[in-house]
Amino acid sequence: MHYDNKYTTYCLKLQNTAKYRQLPEISDVIQKDLIDFSSNDYLNLSRNKELLQAAKQAAEYYGVGSTGSRLLSGNSELFEEFERQIAKDKATQTALIWNSGFQANISALSSLLDEAVLGHKALVFCDRFNHSSLYQAIFLSKAELVRYQHNDMNHLAELLHKHTNDRRAKFIISETLYGMDGDQVPLLEITNLASQHQAFLYLDEAHATGILGVDGYGMSTDFNLENIPHLVMGTFSKAIGVSGAYTASNMQIKNYLINKSAGFIYSTALSPMIIGAAYYGWVLLKKLKQERQNLLQSANALREQIKQLGFDTGVSTTHIIPILLGAEKDVLNAQQILLNYGIIVAAIRPPTVPPNKSRLRIALTLKHQSVDFEKLLMALKYL
Repeated sequence: MHYDNKYTTYCLKLQNTAKYRQLPEISDVIQKDLIDFSSNDYLNLSRNKELLQAAKQAAEYYGVGSTGSRLLSGNSELFEEFERQIAKDKATQTALIWNSGFQANISALSSLLDEAVLGHKALVFCDRFNHSSLYQAIFLSKAELVRYQHNDMNHLAELLHKHTNDRRAKFIISETLYGMDGDQVPLLEITNLASQHQAFLYLDEAHATGILGVDGYGMSTDFNLENIPHLVMGTFSKAIGVSGAYTASNMQIKNYLINKSAGFIYSTALSPMIIGAAYYGWVLLKKLKQERQNLLQSANALREQIKQLGFDTGVSTTHIIPILLGAEKDVLNAQQILLNYGIIVAAIRPPTVPPNKSRLRIALTLKHQSVDFEKLLMALKYL
């Protein structure tokens, strides 16, 4: 078999449908005169001098590498102190640090859904717009997937009611702030449904961490989840500006994941430099209430101005603003036009979003000023 030919054919098919992905030109990313609306560095912490100093101090004390998995040589008091702080701020018994959000979701969720442990295939109710990592976990576990319409609690309630007599373990999976649409889950309703149907609630707070909830620690902190079996995942790679992720849960679930999740067991732990910076950034969130408010207020104003230009911004309510254009080629053309005017935006295409739902993704950060919004609005007039 000519393997290279098979792989080349696959890529050619993507090119013919405008779904082909390639790394951006380095010059486009680093040019100082370009305005970048593609970054997830929402609080502009990735180059924060205090975080850089925290990384340096951790490296000097613990070394630049963790030298092994947490179960071997890679554990330290730095990890455990950070996990205790996360648990305190998330109002959970404990927390566990992971190397990335994708790793946390695919490994933790698939472990929770394991048929051999549960004694049967789990029944998983999953929002259609959930992140790929969540779907990959479900596929890996071979659980039964039941998809509900995006943020449609009536549809979810209907599906849960349909399976009332099903004795299998039920899981409800949802993001809290959707990274491609910029809208928020109706968390009170979904927690009530989980309680009514004795379902395990799995929440992905990747984009909410740092932005929403008490002191910016995610939407789950706005609600008492104590009586609902649950796990909350979040990342350090977006608003906190570093990398890595966490899960917050009770002690029984943490112990289970440490013993079951291959992604945790067999991965070298994150560099102490990363943990030092992420820990500092996490604690810093408490001081950034006004900055979060300013960011969301700027987003509200910009969204309305984009709408006035005749664009569809979907259901966005936050600092993530999609501009729905439909066809992949239209989005790529629009991205290039904006780049010609010195503006970098993300072109989001299937399978990241549903067919005919391709969009430009505008992500606001604290780095953006009013002049940047004015230039963006001016450039959008040429689409």
